[in-house]
Amino acid sequence: MPSRRTKSRTIRVNYLTRAEGEAALRIHLRDGALIELRLEIFEPPRFFEAFLRGRDSREAPDLTARICGICPVAYQMSTVHAFEGLYGLTIDPAVRELRRLYLCGEWIESHALHIHMLAAPDFLGCDSIITLADRNREAVERGLRIKKIGNAIVAALGGRSVHPVGACIGGFTRVPRRDQLADLREQLLRVRDDAVECVRWVSHFDLPAVTRDIEFVSLRHPDEYPMNEGRMASSKGIDASPDAFDDFFEEHQVPYSNALHCKVKGRGPYFLGPLARVNLNLDRMGPEVTSVARETGIPWPNSNPYTGIVARALEVLYAIDEAVRVLDAYQPPPAPAASFEVRSGVGRAITEAPRGSLYHAFETNERGLIHSARIVPPTSQNQARIEADLRALAPDFIQRSLAEATHMCEVAIRNYDPCISCSTHFLKLEIERH
Repeated sequence: MPSRRTKSRTIRVNYLTRAEGEAALRIHLRDGALIELRLEIFEPPRFFEAFLRGRDSREAPDLTARICGICPVAYQMSTVHAFEGLYGLTIDPAVRELRRLYLCGEWIESHALHIHMLAAPDFLGCDSIITLADRNREAVERGLRIKKIGNAIVAALGGRSVHPVGACIGGFTRVPRRDQLADLREQLLRVRDDAVECVRWVSHFDLPAVTRDIEFVSLRHPDEYPMNEGRMASSKGIDASPDAFDDFFEEHQVPYSNALHCKVKGRGPYFLGPLARVNLNLDRMGPEVTSVARETGIPWPNSNPYTGIVARALEVLYAIDEAVRVLDAYQPPPAPAASFEVRSGVGRAITEAPRGSLYHAFETNERGLIHSARIVPPTSQNQARIEADLRALAPDFIQRSLAEATHMCEVAIRNYDPCISCSTHFLKLEIERH
């Protein structure tokens, strides 16, 4: 009887742009069956938690802002909120509103970048933003206009649009006069129609029609769409203070990744980001944004990860409206920051970065020096969920060509807008077939 011949095939795609950071996807197939799937994060560890130890807590906001060039504001906000809770600060309402404006700027610029330059080419048959610009210059220019005002807001409050330095424990290092912000309002009003058109544009993309069993997680606030404050909430019943993060979520190391995986204790992976926020908080977006959301024809909430690009566009529109509201009511606070006395203790906070809930925890000694720091970014929390999506996708791509399989995997991963670090490369795809 002739022996069966086993064919082995290894395929590598070295680099993919249009995502932030470096990683590899390894897929091992045998006789058409999925044997192993690993999203390997090989980006070198950057040791922020280690080198924060021993630093004065007042240095921390500027240091954590360097973690990410795309969402530095969220890193500053989670840091300052953690220390303000630890030091017992009461924040002036005007400062609180300025912080919402600050995050609106970051959401606008980050989401506009992802929608137009990273994700849209996937759904329009383009290999890059350059190709998309050749085919639809108007859409790309619209995205750049929207991103520009987001950058301007961050620069106005942070001193610069990349790695801003304006936020501090207790408030800001300086606050602008009302007249200094007047031009921002006019720019926001000019791009609002662009934002509405963006929602309509992406809602007509040919999005794959899939349904997943997903636990969505985000902050939820009783009165507003969550940005800086709220309780942890999930589509499967979590309702808890950010101080209880470790009671509900646990990190664990996998041997093939430099980033930790996260799961809900007793359950499994969960989903962070705009789709989670819209699913859990659409009723906090206001009637005008909610009306545009209904026009898309997409049911909210829904468990199709590919609708995340539409959720991002809705958040751009919301952030524009929210920024205008803050600017209209703005009166400078009596002081840019509240004074405080350092003390020993533990402070924890969660704010909503563009890509999802960002958890920080700090322990200080009696001189306000950091004894320990813990930072749990949204992309690492989403890693296990991304792998789960890819496994669910496997029956659709295992019999396809390398190019088709690679594209399907890339699109699924980019749904999460992963921010692995601040470099330009992301996916190296390796498929073993036996």
